[in-house]
Amino acid sequence: MRRARRTFAGPALAGLTLALLTACGQPEPGAGAGQGVVNFSILSAEDQQSMSQVWQPLIDDMSKATGLTIKPFYSSNYTSLIEAMRFKKTQVGWFSALPALEAVRRADGQVLGRILTNGQGGSYQSVLIARKGSKITLADVLKCGKRLNFGMGDAKSTSGTLAPMAYIFTPRNIEPAECFKTVRSASHQANFFSVANGLLDVATNNTVGIKFYARENPEAAAKVQVIWTSPELPESSIVVRKDLDPAIREKIRAFFLSYGQAPGAEGEHQRQVLKTLTYTGFEAADDSYLDPVRQMEAAENLGEARHSRDPAKIAQAQKAFNALQAEIAARARTAPAPSAAQ
Repeated sequence: MRRARRTFAGPALAGLTLALLTACGQPEPGAGAGQGVVNFSILSAEDQQSMSQVWQPLIDDMSKATGLTIKPFYSSNYTSLIEAMRFKKTQVGWFSALPALEAVRRADGQVLGRILTNGQGGSYQSVLIARKGSKITLADVLKCGKRLNFGMGDAKSTSGTLAPMAYIFTPRNIEPAECFKTVRSASHQANFFSVANGLLDVATNNTVGIKFYARENPEAAAKVQVIWTSPELPESSIVVRKDLDPAIREKIRAFFLSYGQAPGAEGEHQRQVLKTLTYTGFEAADDSYLDPVRQMEAAENLGEARHSRDPAKIAQAQKAFNALQAEIAARARTAPAPSAAQ
């Protein structure tokens, strides 16, 4: 399962994704931004109708503030969102951390800003959930023995797959497919309801999702409890294609960085929109914001190499891990010091 997760969509899948996007009536590759239309991708980790209800007010405000026509593109699959940006079918997108990193690597993307979820905080956490009253604990999960039915997230999900592997399974040399009775990958929403309804014993999720479900479906949320919480993870970010017209990029950047700060009734409206999204605002960021994800990824690759007991693989993974640590440390040494105002 691990190796399959590390492999990105190949040419055949990329072509299929593009064909499906075109069939769904999305704009042709390269169309959009040049005519004042920007296609904005959004992961519908919940059902699309729910996501449209909470995102459309912000989309409308973005169109009004920038003078651009902002067209949302929803997909429940991370890979299709990355491929849409890769083939220039979308120019801007809301990505969680690992897909954002993939978009930077494979879709000519760059981080424009990050989401704030708690005042000036911009982080969230991966969780494991179990049905309330089941008495299942993390210790029970780690016993393996093919006793439990386990729900993993999308292969490209930071909180649904990367973080649980990096923090729980890889350090203990546990392969989920060999540990659990069954392992299935699904959206956070599907895993949540599967646990609530007793179809899964344990599943991955995240703190933002749990808050959303508690608000939208308190009856189901009352049936679920968190049994493990990860260290903090980078929250979602806004990614744009590097070749987006600079004038359009600046309009979008200015919109996000000022959203929620307007005075009077307009500001109250914006803050209510953010509250519905479980956000408190946006802050400027660049690709270095994704460094914690790169570190988790490198640590997991090193753990996998050690698990293989192949000296060459171990040496290669250790070299990559050390190089990344050195790169991040060097960047930290040359970064400008925070101003007194900060």
